[in-house]
Amino acid sequence: MGTALTPMYEWKTLPWNGYERKVFKLQKRIYQAARRGDTRTVHRLQRLLTKSWSARCLAVRRVTQENQGKRTAGIDGVKALSPAERMALTNKLNLRLKARPTRRVWIPKPGTQEKRALGIPVMEDRALQTLVKLALEPEWEAHLEPNSYGFRPGRSCHDAIDAIYISITQQPKYVLDADIAKCFDRIDHQQLLEKLQTAPTIRRMIKAWLQAGVMDGKDLFPTMTGTPQGGPLSPLLANIALHGLETAIKEAFPRKIYRDGHGKSWQPTVIRYADDFIILHRDLAVIEKSKQIAAAWLADMGLELKPSKTHITHTLKAHNGTTGFDFLGFNVRQYPVGKTHSGRNKEGALLGFKTLIKPSKEAIRRHNEALREIIKHHRAAPQAALITRLNPVIRGWTQYYSTVVAKKVFASLGHQLYLKLRRWARHRHPNWNARKIAGKYWRLEKGTWEFAPKEGTSLYQHAHTPITRHIKVQGSRSPYDGDWVYWASRLGRRPELPRRVAKLLQRQKGRCTRCGLYFNTDDKPEVDHIIPRAEGGEDRYDNWQLLHRHCHDAKTAAEAQAAA
Repeated sequence: MGTALTPMYEWKTLPWNGYERKVFKLQKRIYQAARRGDTRTVHRLQRLLTKSWSARCLAVRRVTQENQGKRTAGIDGVKALSPAERMALTNKLNLRLKARPTRRVWIPKPGTQEKRALGIPVMEDRALQTLVKLALEPEWEAHLEPNSYGFRPGRSCHDAIDAIYISITQQPKYVLDADIAKCFDRIDHQQLLEKLQTAPTIRRMIKAWLQAGVMDGKDLFPTMTGTPQGGPLSPLLANIALHGLETAIKEAFPRKIYRDGHGKSWQPTVIRYADDFIILHRDLAVIEKSKQIAAAWLADMGLELKPSKTHITHTLKAHNGTTGFDFLGFNVRQYPVGKTHSGRNKEGALLGFKTLIKPSKEAIRRHNEALREIIKHHRAAPQAALITRLNPVIRGWTQYYSTVVAKKVFASLGHQLYLKLRRWARHRHPNWNARKIAGKYWRLEKGTWEFAPKEGTSLYQHAHTPITRHIKVQGSRSPYDGDWVYWASRLGRRPELPRRVAKLLQRQKGRCTRCGLYFNTDDKPEVDHIIPRAEGGEDRYDNWQLLHRHCHDAKTAAEAQAAA
């Protein structure tokens, strides 16, 4: 506490490296105590962490400087805090029994006309929720089921897809593709609080947040159920609420069944990403029984399956009129192979199969629509501006699907994009012939159809993204186990990262070059020019470095002050 009371300290001069080390050491001890079942030690360490000056500083920095929504205001209108205001907030940050209502914000849901409701807490509550998350997450990382992948540090949707591939690659299976109806809005508060089994102070604070209500305009609505999306703690609470579903389904079936003296695994595979989950098994009766068990288990939490998005299919043969299934934007399906075109022998038995995971048709349609809208809104814009807008969308989409069988899809999308750009060029020059249009917008003099101005950045092609297989996270491992070598190496292989960021992460061995600390799985590293472009620095790898967002802000401020 001495640091908080010493006037010589300013926000930018606080010893952040030491704070992060202290907080992580406490989190690691919480994780280890939870793994060995020492609840008393877990609660003692959590109380210590929530009262720690280091943790409070990090919580305030995360919501005011690092988070994407740092400039989004709650009902009090506060969004951007000065360094002095951040210090004042840190000094008064403590777990209390009152919480302010959240501000209702409506955002569109991709691919539908519906809108999703977000609840934006005030800045102080966001900082408090982040502080509580720092204490609770290590405990629950020690307990959460290994096939839960959504909203967890060090895990991603690509791990879930790889887990599906591992489950079905040796044998076709029936699939229950399930979706929970309005999961975040309907979680039973009492059941959630009982499942938490946390220290009384933290429990009362979480109860206050859950029941704080929501402001939609000038109207206040009570929140009798659910965990409003938009707060830092909501994803963790949703994961805690759904914890146990996989175990309940598996325990309803014997681990092995024995036929002809041979034991075969008989428990279904349950893979969950947030509120979407699938159940895989070779036997249709097991899948149907698993659906009943899941529905009964969810009912105890105040939840139910969404009939329109819950169905049973098969990975290889047609069932209920469909083959394969879509999950997280991917299409998972198996195809028969063999000596005959049908993949069957004379007796009608399947000769073999291959498992292919591709981008789903809906994902391809949405991407095509996004490109069409960008081109439509840039009809009168310069070519360079259109390319600048298209490139991040193409890179991001192809990077997401770069771990699966997507090469043909990339080539097809590239051709469709060419047709859209050709129509864009003809619209701009209706009286020009095709040769003149091509010579203006495509660099034919280089011997390739490269869409680019004579000087400047060229359009990134879908097909330029290489296919790189993803390596699934090991078992139930967590970043809180302290194996920084393992987790730092995985950071550079995350498919959702831009290639430039991934290469710099590998070159820097997972560390920030300014503070020397490892990037954790929640960080969003920023690319910085070692020699600023204003001083002649070039856009090259030897002039780029990765920094934490707060380190980048500090470096930019120091450079501006030196220049002044």
